[in-house]
Amino acid sequence: MNDYFEDQVFEKKDFRKEPLIKGEYDNCSFINCTFSSGHLSNYNFVECTFTDCDLSNANIANSAFKEVDFKSCKMLGLNFKDCNTFLLKLAFSNCQLNHSSFYKLKLAKTIFTKCELVEVDFTETVLTAAEFIECNLKSALFEASNLEKANFVTAKNYSIDPEANRLKHAKFSHLGLAGLLEKYQIVIH
Repeated sequence: MNDYFEDQVFEKKDFRKEPLIKGEYDNCSFINCTFSSGHLSNYNFVECTFTDCDLSNANIANSAFKEVDFKSCKMLGLNFKDCNTFLLKLAFSNCQLNHSSFYKLKLAKTIFTKCELVEVDFTETVLTAAEFIECNLKSALFEASNLEKANFVTAKNYSIDPEANRLKHAKFSHLGLAGLLEKYQIVIH
């Protein structure tokens, strides 16, 4: 049986040295903690907040993230595709998510604010009504993705093929139109 933790604050902990106790964490805060390259598989995080944490390359297989906020976190190379998808709800603000994967996840209404999403895999991801506020999407992969009603107005460096993705009612700025036409090798001035 897993342990249960509620309303606790974990601050300046290096969980590489002493692993986080396996269990369910409800309404807990993790501040300035290090999980990088660690094992976070089979944990339950419900209404938790991670602030200024390093989760890069952590193993999150079968972990549940239900209404979890990540703020100013380093999250390089995370495979969200492997986490428990039941009631999955995430929000990201000022995070580095480069080289992470959201392959085939349902992330409707997810908000990404001022995030680095370089070379992130969004293949077959459902991102309906998602918000990409001032995000860098350089070399992010969108293939067979549902981007209907998604907001890319302030996003930059994206390349999205309108023929390979669902874009009905998605929002883009006129400055970002080149990212929708890139495959045609059109020169825009």
